[in-house]
Amino acid sequence: MNNSYADLVKQTFNWPQEGIDVKDGKLFFNGIDLNALIDKYGTPLKLSYLPKIGSQIKKAKKMFENAFKKHRYTGTYNYCYCTKSSHFSFVVEEALKNDIHLETSYAYDIEIIKKLYARRKINKETFIICNGYKQKSYTTRIAQLLNSGFKNVIPVLDNKDELLNYKKSVKVPFKLGIRIAAEEEPTFPFYTSRLGFRARDVLEFYVDKIEGNEDRFQLKMLHIFLNKGIKDDIYYWSELNKVINLYCQLKKICPELDSINIGGGFPIKHSLGFEYDYQFMINEIVGNIKKACKKNNVPMPNIFTEFGSYTVGESMAHIYSVIGEKVQNDRENWYMIDSSFITTLPDTWGIGEKFLMLPVNKWDSEYQRVVLGGITCDSHDYYDSEEHVNEVFLPKTNGAEPLRVGFFHTGAYQDQISGYGGIKHCLIPSPKHVIIGHDKNGKLVDWVYAKEQSAQSMLKILGY
Repeated sequence: MNNSYADLVKQTFNWPQEGIDVKDGKLFFNGIDLNALIDKYGTPLKLSYLPKIGSQIKKAKKMFENAFKKHRYTGTYNYCYCTKSSHFSFVVEEALKNDIHLETSYAYDIEIIKKLYARRKINKETFIICNGYKQKSYTTRIAQLLNSGFKNVIPVLDNKDELLNYKKSVKVPFKLGIRIAAEEEPTFPFYTSRLGFRARDVLEFYVDKIEGNEDRFQLKMLHIFLNKGIKDDIYYWSELNKVINLYCQLKKICPELDSINIGGGFPIKHSLGFEYDYQFMINEIVGNIKKACKKNNVPMPNIFTEFGSYTVGESMAHIYSVIGEKVQNDRENWYMIDSSFITTLPDTWGIGEKFLMLPVNKWDSEYQRVVLGGITCDSHDYYDSEEHVNEVFLPKTNGAEPLRVGFFHTGAYQDQISGYGGIKHCLIPSPKHVIIGHDKNGKLVDWVYAKEQSAQSMLKILGY
């Protein structure tokens, strides 16, 4: 039996895979020679490959188009990007090249909307779906957009009192959505999501507070999102069908209601063993909605999605060098990296998330079981298992060239949660950030978006 890392992968998974390949023992990410990039920029390194964002959006749009044709679905499909996944301008503007809409979560998002409009990246016809439990600073900014002519800003009501803020401050007719509080999955510590209305309260709220005010505001959208994502199980279909059935009930007394927003939740590849039939799930979602509408003799709604991780997650990689090896006992062989998991990939520490982890070089070397350790003095700064197996295997660190290790598909939430640009645990700096994208002539180029965080920038925040 062969013992190289390349042999291990070939014997275990279908190989090569989309976006990942190896040539002469070295890893390529979406066709990019990562070792050449590391030779140019060093490690630790964050890498954003922008073309992946557009390809993900196009893929989802095509699959919904296929499902609409299959079921002869008469509504429209609207792809929204969930900005909280990554607020960076280069991400949002890359996504907007693909004729999409946006979803916001907090007051400061609205300032981004204003900047995008000033840069002519969006227009006043773009759908802006405003989610979240809203403070006055948020509702005031939403009202400003509506009063300035943004026709498709839709505040999604999270509670019964929220409508009062818009009634006082919005001077033009506007559209509303209502978020339905989903039941949490059985393993969650709470029975029902804190977000949204109880489903049984929606009809009464509509009759008491919205019906009869159509000249001022109209209910256009029902919204649902499930924390566990879009999965083919009883829990998901049960929760989705609750909202579909509620739509059918409401539609009979609320002709203005014309949309269902199923939120986000498409998974992304966090393992070479990842399997998910996106087209099947989309076909089933569209088919379920049509079936219920036909049964209730109501028009099919427009479908909105708010994909965040799916849009941007697979566009980024974090790359480290192994700077030392420590054998602590008979079973544990530690590879120490030149950064920290807590500060750069906080989901690995906070919620036990697993990312697609692969060596960038030495694929022809023998492999061994290891534990990866970060350089903070925190005992939880480690990575010891992959999504498909409760172990980590990597090539041995033989030879002069250091082993380089990449974590892939890390583009969603990690910068936001780690507090990009701020102080970090043990003052470990944010790594250099390199972007790969197309220039004005369509040529693929790379450039430094941000240098490695300096000591001076942290000391300034700390008041030194």
